[in-house]
Amino acid sequence: MADSRLSFTDLSATPADRPVYVVGAGPGGLAVAYALRARGVRAVVLEKSDRVGASWRRHYDRLRLHTTRRLSALPGLAIPRRFGRWVARDDVVRYLEKYAEHHQLEIVTGVEVFRVEKASDGAGWLLHASGGRELTGAAVVVATGHNHTPRLPEWPGAEGYEGELLHASSYRNPKPYEGRDVLVVGVGNTGAEIAVDLVAGGASRVRLAVRTAPHIVRRSTAGWAAQYTGIVVRRLPVRLVDRLARPMARLSTPDLSEHGLPRPETGLYSRVRQGAIPVQDVGLIDAVRTGKVEIVAAVEGFEDGKVALADGTRIAPDAVIAATGYSRGLDSLVGHLGVLDERGRPTVHGARTPKDAPGLYFTGFTNPISGMFRELAIDAEKIAKSVARHLR
Repeated sequence: MADSRLSFTDLSATPADRPVYVVGAGPGGLAVAYALRARGVRAVVLEKSDRVGASWRRHYDRLRLHTTRRLSALPGLAIPRRFGRWVARDDVVRYLEKYAEHHQLEIVTGVEVFRVEKASDGAGWLLHASGGRELTGAAVVVATGHNHTPRLPEWPGAEGYEGELLHASSYRNPKPYEGRDVLVVGVGNTGAEIAVDLVAGGASRVRLAVRTAPHIVRRSTAGWAAQYTGIVVRRLPVRLVDRLARPMARLSTPDLSEHGLPRPETGLYSRVRQGAIPVQDVGLIDAVRTGKVEIVAAVEGFEDGKVALADGTRIAPDAVIAATGYSRGLDSLVGHLGVLDERGRPTVHGARTPKDAPGLYFTGFTNPISGMFRELAIDAEKIAKSVARHLR
């Protein structure tokens, strides 16, 4: 992995000499950098941390890809067979390190990009970065990641809570919670898996606060990965997929209504299009059925040092872990360019560029049912092709 030294200012570069800057050295940024290099386009990856795959290094210990090894490889390098079908977090990090080294990608660490704007000469983009750097690129690919900035709700009364309150991004393993009463807030994949992890790690009581019951799918049924189904149905009409998913759910997953998790009324694919990916079962179903994970109402706030739930009950856990998601963190970077929607997400992604911002690309800001790594790999090739055409 090359670690280039950027000059303090790079404004003198002529348009023909300007590289394409890729912001972020996660899987999306690395894949794009390789795809560009394969087309003869110089790509420089700017990473604010000191290593590639920074966000993956921060995830909890037991995390594994919910997509298969074979369908999670980035362009130009397979994931080793020894990593198994469901690749563990540490092995994902090893793969990303090997990927950067294998392809000899040009990566500059310790450089944070604060703002992207059009270059004054109209031929490219100006990046304002840490250390007073001003870098001009022929094009820019923003790959800072779907899980960028932890989002912790501003619950009223939280300042008076005497227990431990943390976002799921700070959770690593269940050891600190052995013998303790823990409330996990949010039943996405992260919240569900942390709840199961706490049970396995010896927490005395685990409750899971749920506002909207999720769709739950088996990660694999008789060897058929849920990802395969996601790939098959992704291009089908939403209503058709919703109808097909209902009988499949009844056959593959039990009804947990009596335990507080009724089957959702909204169709599975309708929920996906709204941004809610189904929860892949890694033990949650059994934990709920056996009472090891108790389902409770959504958190409304804190009162007198207790957690106030939406059904009017008050509970007093020792710790609250908020699996409440992330924001994209793009407003200060590109918000002034009119390229974000009302929720702070890019209005386009992949090979498409905003109408008034040609040469500006985004990857990794969707959560596709067919698998994040798979779609990052596909987007990388499309972006490289579009960039090469743009530069010509």
